Amino acid sequence: MKSRWILNFVLLLVVLIVGAVVYFSPKQSQQQVQDYEVSSLRLADMNAISIEFPAQASLKFEKRDGFWYLQQPYAARADQQLVGRLMSIVAARSKQKFPADDAAKFGLDQPKLVLRLNDAVFTFGTYNTVSQEQYVAYNGSVFMLPTIYAENAQIQVTEFLDKNLFRPTEKVAGFDFGHLEQWQGTKLNVDLVDGSWKVSLPKAQAKQSEMQEWFDGFWRNIAAPRVEPDKIDKRMNYPYFDVKMQGGSKVRFYKVQESPELLIYRDDEGLLYHLPSDLGFTLLNPPVNLPDDKKSAGAK
Repeated sequence: MKSRWILNFVLLLVVLIVGAVVYFSPKQSQQQVQDYEVSSLRLADMNAISIEFPAQASLKFEKRDGFWYLQQPYAARADQQLVGRLMSIVAARSKQKFPADDAAKFGLDQPKLVLRLNDAVFTFGTYNTVSQEQYVAYNGSVFMLPTIYAENAQIQVTEFLDKNLFRPTEKVAGFDFGHLEQWQGTKLNVDLVDGSWKVSLPKAQAKQSEMQEWFDGFWRNIAAPRVEPDKIDKRMNYPYFDVKMQGGSKVRFYKVQESPELLIYRDDEGLLYHLPSDLGFTLLNPPVNLPDDKKSAGAK
């Protein structure tokens, strides 16, 4: 009897210990939260994008030679990073998924915008006031997504323009500054030849380190804070400079304004770039280290 009582006591103790472990151990969620993949599209397959609005002109982009270009409302180079943000919706995931059988319920009968990536159509409806997310329809289903996807598509069209002065494939090989006021007397040209900078002025005392620092620091990857499509009246005889490219081509920029900001106009693309005036001064005055009398002559 005594041994049976001890056995029962041990079994009871084991049950209590196991129960305590179960009770006090971290409780796992009874139900795994599921999220849904919005699409199985691939960024690499995209070559056409359009953004359609209910009360303003549509935007259209196309991919050529690996780079994105704006097609509508006008033709121009596009900001590659901003176009990439437009396409980021292909990788979106949602914690909510509904059948798209009642468009009005989600505000899809009067969409805020429609985003087309190739043939895929994403329709943006109203906002959920509780979750602060937006209803987006795609391929027969409605998802709740962060508002950033709509915000990426609703920026001003000029923001989609590439702020870089040069195309991705253009490589600078030199500059002809001889038609700017400060260099008309000297007809200054600077050229990158076999990795070294050559200055056209015999008495220039340019240092390679300073010339390379000028080019790397200011010209190599120059991007303007703002750019816009424009036209200028060339009868105004604006001063200009030419940027020489590898392969022999040239790009002409007209200096439309010097202060309070520098405005330069890329002639072949019809784009007007806005640059800070102090940056503009440095861009157009390479450190060629002319004697003072030559500097003065160049400025006349």
